[in-house]
Amino acid sequence: MDKVALTAAALYVIVLLRAGGTFAVGWLAGAGARRSRLAGRISSAKFRRAERAIQRWGAPVVAVSFLTVGFQTAANFLAGSMRMPLPRYLPALFVGGAAWALVYATAGLGALDMLARLFAERTAIGVAVVVGLLLAACGVVVYRRRRAAPSRRDAAAEES
Repeated sequence: MDKVALTAAALYVIVLLRAGGTFAVGWLAGAGARRSRLAGRISSAKFRRAERAIQRWGAPVVAVSFLTVGFQTAANFLAGSMRMPLPRYLPALFVGGAAWALVYATAGLGALDMLARLFAERTAIGVAVVVGLLLAACGVVVYRRRRAAPSRRDAAAEES
């Protein structure tokens, strides 16, 4: 079996288990919320209308969510907590999961192949690229923390 097909198959199984598990956890959380003190709030007409809309039209959103970064977990959890029927959810899971697996298998293997060639042909350039990427990632983390720090200080000052 070719490398891309094997990788895509493995990633497909992983995404089905992960997203399906997220849906199941959402389903359980929704069931728990319906029995808790939140039951009054989530039984309003507005909430029920939103729940019906997600149950009916949420499948395309779930399928497309697999092509985003960070939104797919929320979409699967919300689909579960809002009790999207399995006949609507499962096709979205299968189609979106297949798209995700193919994108990550091809792009991921392509990136690994590129890095392997770079290191094999020009080790110094490869090391410089990896170090540059790591420094850029660290810079982003430091920038975001410094930007968030004043808002935390302002919040602490307001509480005093």
